[in-house]
Amino acid sequence: MGWSTRQLAELTGTTLRAVRHYHEVGLLEEPERRANGYKQYGVAHLVRVLRIKRLTDLGFSLAQIQEMGDADDHPEQALRTLDAELAETIERLQRARVELGLILNQAVPTDLPPELAAAAKNVKLSDADRSFSVVMSRVLGSQGLEAYAELLQDSPQDPSFQEFDDLPVDADEAARQDLAERMAGPTRAVRVAHPVPDIATDGPLGRKRAGETIGTAMRELYSRAQIDVLVRLEAEIKKLEAAESGSGQV
Repeated sequence: MGWSTRQLAELTGTTLRAVRHYHEVGLLEEPERRANGYKQYGVAHLVRVLRIKRLTDLGFSLAQIQEMGDADDHPEQALRTLDAELAETIERLQRARVELGLILNQAVPTDLPPELAAAAKNVKLSDADRSFSVVMSRVLGSQGLEAYAELLQDSPQDPSFQEFDDLPVDADEAARQDLAERMAGPTRAVRVAHPVPDIATDGPLGRKRAGETIGTAMRELYSRAQIDVLVRLEAEIKKLEAAESGSGQV
């Protein structure tokens, strides 16, 4: 008495494809064939497939099962390693559920981590600004994300920032300089109120890679006219800082 491949799959609660794959990767020995050429599986095959299915249900990969061999008792270290992996997976899934709850309950953006999503919800961001925030979510560490979220939430409402978003690519030098000068005051005020830590403080990429990533993102997301305004803006902010420093020494 034996079973066909289909019958074995039905008995073990798996599929024909799975049984054939177990043969391909060496987890299941090929059975003898009947006179008509069809495979005939025995109890040993049934037990082996049931054990494979049990271990995969627990979370073991087929590669891990193959390393264990056919023994009934499996190495304690393999079980402990799997337990640690499952704990990490559970933690990741729990975090995902928290984020999904935030998205569903507060209608926050799905492409940003929770630290930035809540802050960006009530802020009008251009497509470029939004994409840049996604990049920053990878560049900044926990401290930086918290500070950047506060900065986003307190983004200046000055009309000059809307002008920046709508700046024509062929804006002349006078227009770019004027815009930079008008953006300097509001930008400086927000930076003073919400200083973002150095990107190397706790960022996952380090200063060099983070700087390269930010630079690439800015070049691709913003026009040359906008980047020129941002360069001029930094110069204007330095002038304001120098003026404040000078007045403080008098």
